[in-house]
Amino acid sequence: MLLAGDIGGTKTILTLYSEGRDIHFPDVEETFPSSGYSSLDEMIRKFLGRHDFDLSAASFGIAGPVMDGRVVATNLPWVVDREQLSVSLDIPSVSLINDLEAVAYSLDLLEAADLHRLSSGSPQEGGPRAIIAPGTGLGETYMTWDGSRYRPQATEGGHTGFSPNSPVEVRLLAYLQDRFEHVSFERVCSGKGIPNLYRFLRDTGEAGESHCTADELAVSSDPTPVIFDHALGAEKDCSLCTATIDLFTSILGSEAGNLALKINATGGLFLGGGIPPRILPILESGRFMEAFLHKGRLRHLMERMPVSVILNPRAGLLGAARYGMERLTGGP
Repeated sequence: MLLAGDIGGTKTILTLYSEGRDIHFPDVEETFPSSGYSSLDEMIRKFLGRHDFDLSAASFGIAGPVMDGRVVATNLPWVVDREQLSVSLDIPSVSLINDLEAVAYSLDLLEAADLHRLSSGSPQEGGPRAIIAPGTGLGETYMTWDGSRYRPQATEGGHTGFSPNSPVEVRLLAYLQDRFEHVSFERVCSGKGIPNLYRFLRDTGEAGESHCTADELAVSSDPTPVIFDHALGAEKDCSLCTATIDLFTSILGSEAGNLALKINATGGLFLGGGIPPRILPILESGRFMEAFLHKGRLRHLMERMPVSVILNPRAGLLGAARYGMERLTGGP
C-alpha cells in the first residue's frame, strides 16, 4: 500500500492506494483540517487508526522548501521530517516534495475537463511550463523537458519581493512596508494576503466599507471568505470587497506574467490553487490577461503562451501519488 497526501495550510487530504490501483481512484480518502492537529504524525496516526493496512511507502506534497528530507511548513506550525515519519509510523520509504512540485507532477494526468483556457496561445512542444497557485499561500514552480518527460523544479518564488505596476500598487507597497519587514507577493496575492488588500483600500479611502461587511468581519476568525462572499455573491453588495478582488486579480496576472517571462513558458502557464477556480468569471473578464500581457516590448511573446486554470482540486494529491508510485515501482 502507498499512503499519499496533499498537505495544505487549510486542509490536508490523505489517501491509500493498493498496488496497481488507478491513481485517480484511491482505495481510501479522507480530508482533515490542518490546523486541528499539532503535527502530520498525529494526523496520520488518526487516519491509519481507522484503516489497518501494511504500508510500503508514503509520499506527501507540502508547502515549504524541502531540504534534506525535512521541511518547516510555511503556513502551518509543523516541522515534517522524512526519516522521523518513517521510523515513527513504520513506513519503509517516505518521500516529501514541495506542494507545487506535486501539482506539476499531476499535469500529464489531467483531462481536458480539468483545465480551463484563458488565452488562445498554442503550447510549444517541449517548451518550459510554469505554475502559479494562490491558495492559503502563493506557490510557484516550473517544469523543463529532459528529452523524454517534464521534470518539475521546486521554487519559493511566492516569497520574492512584491513589485508594483500601477499607482495604486505603489501606494499599496508603501502601506505594507510600514507593517511588514518584507512585503512578498504572498502578502498580496494569496488567501492570507487578501485581507491586506482589503485593509489598504479601506484605510486609504480607495473604496468605502459597507456596514454589513464590517459587522461580519468583526466576528469572523478568517476575513477572506467574508470578502469573497460579498464580492462574488449574487448581490455583490460590497464595493470594497469587489475592489479587493479586482486588485488581487491584477497582481496575480502581473506576477504570473513575471514567472512565465523568466522561464519563457512556451509550454504554458497554469493557474493552480484553490482561488482561481472560485474567481473564474473575474479571470475571464480580461483584467488578469491584460496584467499578464503587460510586459512592454515582449507583449508579443506573452501572447503566444497558453494560459489555463487547473479546475481539478485534487491536482496536488494526484501529483504526490504519482511521485510515490514511481518511487515504489522504480519508475523515472
